[in-house]
Amino acid sequence: MSEGTVVTHRRYVPYGHAHYAGGLVDGAYALGLFGDVATELCIRTDGDEGLFAGYSQIRFVAPVRAGDVVEATGRVVRVGNRSRTIEFSCSVVCRGTPERRESAAEVLDPPLLAVEATGIVVVP
Repeated sequence: MSEGTVVTHRRYVPYGHAHYAGGLVDGAYALGLFGDVATELCIRTDGDEGLFAGYSQIRFVAPVRAGDVVEATGRVVRVGNRSRTIEFSCSVVCRGTPERRESAAEVLDPPLLAVEATGIVVVP
């Protein structure tokens, strides 16, 4: 796996994933996306899905809500013999605006950083 390799996934956050008042989604939603991004990074660079070993840091910066479109990105920042350190970010790129109309939404420019983390994966 080479340092600097980047993978990005975008996903619509369904209303069925809201767990809290105001349509808030739990922080584990972004962590699940980070796992998917890490898997693709490992496949692309090592030819194996790898195993997620853990996080050294996680910061929840802004809320993710049902109706959002989020972008999860991972960048390899360190390569060991079997371990790879990845910096992750999850940003809201579109947000529902139901106060305007039930199905209304807007593009956020710039995107809103919601979660950032550093994780370590291990490949055989």
